[in-house]
Amino acid sequence: MGLPRWMEPLLEAGETKELDRWAMQEKGIPGSELMERAGEGLAGVVARRAPAGRIAIVCGKGNNGADGVVAARHLRAAGRDVEVLLVWPAEWMGEDAQAQLERLPGAKPLPFEAGRLDRAHVIVDALLGTGSSGSPREPADKVIEAMEAATAPVIACDAPSGVDASTGEVPGPAVHCVATATFHRPKLGLSVHPGKAYAGDVETIDIGIPRGGPVQPQAGLIGAGVLREMPRRGASSTKFSSGNVFIVGGSRGLTGAPSMSALAAMRTGAGYVTVGAPASLELSFTVRLLEAMMVGLPEDGAGHLDPAGVEPVLKATARADAVVLGPGLSKDPDAQALVRAVVPRIDLPLLIDADGLNALAGHLDELLPQRRWPTVLTPHAGELGRLLEVDSKEVERARLRHAREAAVRSKAFVVLKGDDTLVAAPSGRVAVSRGGAPGLATAGTGDVLSGVIGAMLAKGMPVATAACAGVYVHLRAGQLAAAPHGPDAVIASDVIAALPAALSA
Repeated sequence: MGLPRWMEPLLEAGETKELDRWAMQEKGIPGSELMERAGEGLAGVVARRAPAGRIAIVCGKGNNGADGVVAARHLRAAGRDVEVLLVWPAEWMGEDAQAQLERLPGAKPLPFEAGRLDRAHVIVDALLGTGSSGSPREPADKVIEAMEAATAPVIACDAPSGVDASTGEVPGPAVHCVATATFHRPKLGLSVHPGKAYAGDVETIDIGIPRGGPVQPQAGLIGAGVLREMPRRGASSTKFSSGNVFIVGGSRGLTGAPSMSALAAMRTGAGYVTVGAPASLELSFTVRLLEAMMVGLPEDGAGHLDPAGVEPVLKATARADAVVLGPGLSKDPDAQALVRAVVPRIDLPLLIDADGLNALAGHLDELLPQRRWPTVLTPHAGELGRLLEVDSKEVERARLRHAREAAVRSKAFVVLKGDDTLVAAPSGRVAVSRGGAPGLATAGTGDVLSGVIGAMLAKGMPVATAACAGVYVHLRAGQLAAAPHGPDAVIASDVIAALPAALSA
């Protein structure tokens, strides 16, 4: 099954290779024609980014290097001072690359020397490309280190050398680029951290490969069209048909988190929102949430939820359409035990966040797969690391792999938060946020996201669509909240206030 229309496909390296083969062998497009368009497009990106000054193009021995040679020809034809540096001898290059070298006017290519980069105003990385994976070997590793150490900005050909274009992983030395000219379609690894941080601004170059083809991408960027999938209130709507969200969480000193989730759910269009929290904290919620209901749940006497609250929680969900579990819950052992007891028994779409996720550490394979209704998990890297029992730094090194692993093991949709927020399905399909909202890097915005997705689930949206729509709206609200004063001044309540505008964007 293909991706929905509101997702822009992201290709993995193997899919890119298969499309190249299909275009040449089945559609009869000469490889030299694809290469010509790629090199011309790369030259255009270089010219726009660096309209003057000397250009050093570092070429590998494969098609990526050949694209660099084509770019050099076009740039020289435009009157630019271009130096072509070969990492391997010309006779080691492929036939296509050697053919392009013969067409290159002006000075002959030179063997790569790191010192030559010092005289360049811009460097083109045409060393490895999308087909490379694993840590670069000699001599490529030293060349990458030299480009990384150079003062001139670097523009990548198809993918920065050292970045896995399929996963975004960076297992060894890699080049930080100001821009990447990628061909035919965007690559998955350039949209996922840490690879995203190396790619810079990504420009996609049409090289003449027809639409369609034998591949069905399993990843894509979330687009604004996802909001068309969200049910809207009409003349016949009621507060219950608009979505009923029940939020379980809160503890002494942590009443803000469930409050923000509740407000976010209401601003996203939920018609009825209830917060289930320790009974002694009712006043804290009633003064904040004029439009929400409050259900006092059994507690341990210290302001934490108690395992005795299992049946009251289940009873309170009877009229709900979706449940959000975890905001402000605390790491108290009794509250965590409550989570483990109710998760398998909630017969509704369920979103688990914050300390609700921490309660599942060591139980990922035990509790979630047995659920009969859809589950959404919304961890940051630290929480996902605890779920998978790995260090958070390891999660950040391989975000895509760990998000997919957690989704498969839990049979849940995993929303791994970050600038490149990933929505991983148990099937392996992944949706990626375009990012670009640094204002969201502040306390409480994760609770806002939980409320937004909770409202989407309560409206009856398919779980994958609800998660993606929630991620998109949350991102857009973060951008709008930062508009008046910049990202550093944003607080979570600003994001909630921006949700109505984000929903109409």
